[in-house]
Amino acid sequence: MWGVRFAPALEGSGLLAAAPPAGTGRSPRRATMERGKRQEDNGLGSVLDLLLANARLVLGVSGAAVLAIATLAVKRLIDRATSPRDEGDPKAEQKTLEESWQDLALIKATPKPPKKQRREDLSEPLLSLARPPAAEPSVCSAPPETPWVELSPPRCLTLQEKLLSHYSSRLVVPEAEASLALQLARSICAQLQSSLRSKCPELPFGSLFLSGPLLDGLGALRADHLHLMLPVVLDTALWSLISGEDTVVRNPQYWMIKRTDLEYFPRGCSPWDRFIVSRYLSSNVLNETLHKMLVASINWPAIGSLLGSVIYPVVASPELKLEVKHDQFDLIITLFPVVEVEDKVLLAAPPEGLVENLWLESFYRAEVSKVKELDAGDSGARQHFLRILNGICKSHPTLHKLSGSPLTHVVLHLSATNLDWAEESLADRFQQVLEELVGYLETGVLPSYFNYKINLFSELLEEEIDEMGFMLYRALSEPELLLKEE
Repeated sequence: MWGVRFAPALEGSGLLAAAPPAGTGRSPRRATMERGKRQEDNGLGSVLDLLLANARLVLGVSGAAVLAIATLAVKRLIDRATSPRDEGDPKAEQKTLEESWQDLALIKATPKPPKKQRREDLSEPLLSLARPPAAEPSVCSAPPETPWVELSPPRCLTLQEKLLSHYSSRLVVPEAEASLALQLARSICAQLQSSLRSKCPELPFGSLFLSGPLLDGLGALRADHLHLMLPVVLDTALWSLISGEDTVVRNPQYWMIKRTDLEYFPRGCSPWDRFIVSRYLSSNVLNETLHKMLVASINWPAIGSLLGSVIYPVVASPELKLEVKHDQFDLIITLFPVVEVEDKVLLAAPPEGLVENLWLESFYRAEVSKVKELDAGDSGARQHFLRILNGICKSHPTLHKLSGSPLTHVVLHLSATNLDWAEESLADRFQQVLEELVGYLETGVLPSYFNYKINLFSELLEEEIDEMGFMLYRALSEPELLLKEE
């Protein structure tokens, strides 16, 4: 065994104790104790030989040699601690003490074996068993240890790095996909424009145009949704606006479009008079008419075949939606009739309920314009920040109703008091926006940046506000909760 073969080298180095000289006088009790001790030593030596032989297979020659030296030194310490001493012999006590210090110094000086080895290093002693035996190296000629380089622990990412990583890995829309989606949507827009002119030539619709985060770059997660705006051109001499504050809904974000001067310009003078309900232009009636046309009057299978996709209208939805299935993606296009009058943009998107004549004031165009204006003025990264924040909230099951306009208005409010919107400060702004949102949710009121009378949380249920507030409150102390996969 390896321990026996290595004994001469240990003897030459003085690490093995010399045998006691023959004829030394000992008492019978002392002789009996020493015989018992030798039996214990033989048993311990057998165990050590077995351990050292196995150590050679795993650690190799140099590692096993190091282990043998350390093991022998420890064994000698144990022997001296358990063997009886000659009481009253100060020289023996002094010698024992000196030998103990020497053994401790030997252990301390013993070089440490390498902590880790590669798989091929561990298998090398096993492979050597199949080779012809070679001369065993002595302690002095043992090969040098493999240098051990400690691996530094993985560095914890900062919140700034986590936000940017989350954006690059999950929120960036591939440029090729976005380009193809926009190209397909423009082709559908042209086909729909042609159908409207042929089916409803009497209605002065304006030119259709695309809108939405994918086009304006403020929050698209994927190339899966676009807005198609259909302008409704009104004669301002025949129509006037009435604020929602003056109606039964008491909501300043909704407006009514009233037909005026009916005594001088009776019904029929305006092509839009066919959509009047109680002297008001009805958004519901207009949507219903367009819905019937989309479902029954346009040959979508033929248009889809021409454009290399499958297109069909969503029949069950109250909104005007087209679903587009392409080889590379699925796309939803939502059609919005829009009225632009008196510097206001009004969408035919009434609230749920019995009120059917209301038009929703949209601030989307003003939001995009203001954010880009602020970024251009201070080289800020508000647009980048909103893409991250919108992506996080839109993909979160509790926060998805916060995405879009509410987040943009929070950023615009915060920009009035905090001017540092450099990309290096995204993490600070992220924490600050969370605090602002928690405050707004506590009161249940988020005023519009463009009209403080408008509460952007007015459509949310109380339970939804509570759930979102609790989620964001937790995220104040642990923002990473919002970056986890849902």
